Amino acid sequence: MSKPAYKRILLKLSGEVLMGDQKFGVDPDACHKISVQVKELVDLGVQVGVVIGGGNIFRGVQAVKSGMERTPADHIGMLATLINGIALQQSFEKIACESRIMSAITCDVMAELYSWKNALKYLDKGIVLIFVGGTGNPYFTTDSAAALRALEIHAQILLKATKVDGIYDKDPLKHRDAVKFKQVNYSDVLANKLQVMDPTAIALCQENRTPICVFNVFENHALKRVVCHRDIGTFVEGE
Repeated sequence: MSKPAYKRILLKLSGEVLMGDQKFGVDPDACHKISVQVKELVDLGVQVGVVIGGGNIFRGVQAVKSGMERTPADHIGMLATLINGIALQQSFEKIACESRIMSAITCDVMAELYSWKNALKYLDKGIVLIFVGGTGNPYFTTDSAAALRALEIHAQILLKATKVDGIYDKDPLKHRDAVKFKQVNYSDVLANKLQVMDPTAIALCQENRTPICVFNVFENHALKRVVCHRDIGTFVEGE
């Protein structure tokens, strides 16, 4: 049996990942594939927290460009993450993987209000936590929320699940000669403006020495390979 390199992780899922091959909304098949992989880790004794974005439903940045105020635009984005969280939890329910939704914004009919102490208790019991609502504040991305929650729950690594297999020196979808990094340090990510996570999230991880791995979550057993073998994706760590 593979031995995990980490006891507790924070998984960041973009809304685009939950969209699967669709152009909008939530793809149940994508949710199922992700939940099965998470359960693989839980069965190995790994404690998992998940932060979800909402870009598959609503993009605040685009709304602002159309004339909406930033604060209400971000509030709508927070609600979109709640929709995604409920969809993902249903996938966990179907495979008998116990989970809880914890929200940074009050919505007690659908989710428990985020509590640091309760989050740690749930994780210690092997319950998967789905964090929604971002940080609960406008002007902060869900990348920043992922870094914040990773630090709060003492995650040993932040895993950024994408549809791309790692970090490149330039967009691999636009440039055939793009070079993939196997490992890169925080300073280089910030200095070269590599498209990994927003600068606030990178700086938080850098200051607290929390490694980041960017990987394609739809590769076979991707999560298990990152956590047990570190043989896929790109790792951001060190100076």
